Amino acid sequence: MEGMTTSVPPYAAASPQTGRPRPQTMAEKILSRRGDADVYAGDLAVVEVDQVMVVDSIAQSFIERMERDLGAAPKYPERVSIVVDHVAPASTVSVAQAQKEAREYAAKTGVRLFDVGRGICHQVLMEEGLAQPGWIVLGSDSHSTTYGAVAAFGSGMGATDIALAAASGKTWLRVPESVKVTLSGELRPGVSAKDVALEMIRVLGADGATYQSVEIHAGDRFTRGERMTLANLCVEAGAKAGLVVPGGDILTDYGYDVPEWVYPDAGATYVRDVELDLSALRPRMSAPSEVDNVHDVAELRGLKVDQVFIGTCTNGRIEDLHAAAEVLRGQRVSPGTRLLVIPASSRVMEQALEDGTLLTLQRAGAVLGTPGCGPCMGRHQGVLAPGEVCVSTSNRNFIGRMGDKDARIYLASPAVAAATAVMGRVALPEDLTRDLAPA
Repeated sequence: MEGMTTSVPPYAAASPQTGRPRPQTMAEKILSRRGDADVYAGDLAVVEVDQVMVVDSIAQSFIERMERDLGAAPKYPERVSIVVDHVAPASTVSVAQAQKEAREYAAKTGVRLFDVGRGICHQVLMEEGLAQPGWIVLGSDSHSTTYGAVAAFGSGMGATDIALAAASGKTWLRVPESVKVTLSGELRPGVSAKDVALEMIRVLGADGATYQSVEIHAGDRFTRGERMTLANLCVEAGAKAGLVVPGGDILTDYGYDVPEWVYPDAGATYVRDVELDLSALRPRMSAPSEVDNVHDVAELRGLKVDQVFIGTCTNGRIEDLHAAAEVLRGQRVSPGTRLLVIPASSRVMEQALEDGTLLTLQRAGAVLGTPGCGPCMGRHQGVLAPGEVCVSTSNRNFIGRMGDKDARIYLASPAVAAATAVMGRVALPEDLTRDLAPA
């Protein structure tokens, strides 16, 4: 796979301990392999960390912890990445100064730096091969659960824990209990992985998997990008990690080496077992102001919308832009509604340029932005005014998330978001073929 780094740290070759007293979940297996003993839910584990990711919005705090509090440099600079994505390009002088300091720190210490325009941290690390099956990847962003798409134990931590991991090459944590989510049946046309993820959060609840590992058994369904969407949203149920079990040749087709040991054991212990019938699922939408406030899109059809945002680490990949372009081809964004489209990375943008997707979006009236997080966290590039309504393909609709506290955010798939942009109100793609005038 282009740009993928497939080398593994030297300690990864060590054999796991044998004679485990009972079967293990994926989380237990990965934490056992990266530690020095077999561990189970509730145990405390000290484990090697394969990659530490620092985003620009926390870089200053990270550097202060490293230099002022710890007096240390990264033990393994090659395992540390700084990504400028949350406010990229810089929106204020203070933000520009913080990003300047991050660049200087990277140059001084030899850690990787992915600067403005390269893209969103989780997308970039995945493209660069810096998350691999069986690895532990810690990020200073809560949606670091995304790395579970490729069977890596990904988890978000604060500046202090991230700095300690960078300085020592290790971290400690309590081994999480695991929730098993089994997907059965096949998706109907027009239903996407985003709809599956939203339904999963509805069933689990906003705090239904707090400090647990959500282990998703999806068989050979879904692309890597779709698996990223599933793993990404696990944190919205409070999860410590979200792990999608490798199935078929999905990951090997992308160039990953999937070790046999990473699969969960039959008979492993789960605190909860959930089954979702995909064949019964219809397009879903999360209404304000909690992610688990999920409804059929048809229930919200007709709600007037001021802004539509397609992008983020949840749905800014090439298949997401393709889904939006398919709906928008030959259409125009409704007057009075703004459509923002921000690719998740420079590689996604290049693909969309090469295959004509960006031209389709531009002709439909979309405003294209620099690869990165955009307005997702409400700091620039399309924040919302009081009373405005936004349909977004992102992962959070909390009060004040994308701007003013009185704005309202609805979460949906790229196809639903695109149809909504054309109609000027919440809509399904099928509505564009009906005799329904835009708002």
